[in-house]
Amino acid sequence: MAGTVVYAYAIARSTEALGPAAAGAHGIAGAPVLLLHADDPGLAAAVSRVPAEDFRQDALAEHLEDLQWLETAARAHHAVVAALAAVTTVLPLRLATVYFDDDGVRSALDARQDEFTAALDRLAAQVEWGVKIYVEAPAPEPVPEGPPPADVGPGRAYLHARRAVRDRHAERYRAAEQVAARVEAAAARLAVARAHHRVHSGEPVGEQGENVLNDAYLVPVERAGVFREDVLRAGQGLNGVRVEVTGPWAPYSFAVLPQDEPTGGERPV
Repeated sequence: MAGTVVYAYAIARSTEALGPAAAGAHGIAGAPVLLLHADDPGLAAAVSRVPAEDFRQDALAEHLEDLQWLETAARAHHAVVAALAAVTTVLPLRLATVYFDDDGVRSALDARQDEFTAALDRLAAQVEWGVKIYVEAPAPEPVPEGPPPADVGPGRAYLHARRAVRDRHAERYRAAEQVAARVEAAAARLAVARAHHRVHSGEPVGEQGENVLNDAYLVPVERAGVFREDVLRAGQGLNGVRVEVTGPWAPYSFAVLPQDEPTGGERPV
């Protein structure tokens, strides 16, 4: 169709429920979600036709710097993937994966049929859990009333207070190491794969605390509830450390993401 390109959300295993799930989803800018098949009817790509002008290299570069556009697009992308993952196994594709036309999508499905099929087999009945560990900021020391002792000047009092804060931070980092070891022990029993992600940067200790671990785990569906409970339990009993578990998600961190597709009309994004 003139003036459009094809935005791809995921590769999915075809099931009877996949068509209705795609039809009920809303993609980028509310576009309908369609299924494209290639030679193997067991594979499908979930796509939308979107305005080409929004996904030219220059336009897309601007969009990716626009936090509001990026958040809106990411939410739409995830909503489609989640709708499909509720009924079948999916390989989520990267945000802003686009092709010139339907034939480009079908060619990719044909060329990587064995790879996609093997990945879908590996991820069948598996979900992703995100695990973050935060070191929380210690509460400020109460300000002592009255003047300092005669033998302790303001400078020494200040250094003593700073050392106390540093010591409390060190205790919390040691506690975070213990929590991380507990999480790893629980995951070793329940998860089948692990992916490390970059910790969230920003203020060293913000409102949520300092993010010191940001991992994802691939967990069989039947163990998902136990995994969440055991990981949350790992953070109990140690002050100043918080464990956050998110999911279950489609296996974003464990999907085989094509690196050589023609995206943005010319190159991978």
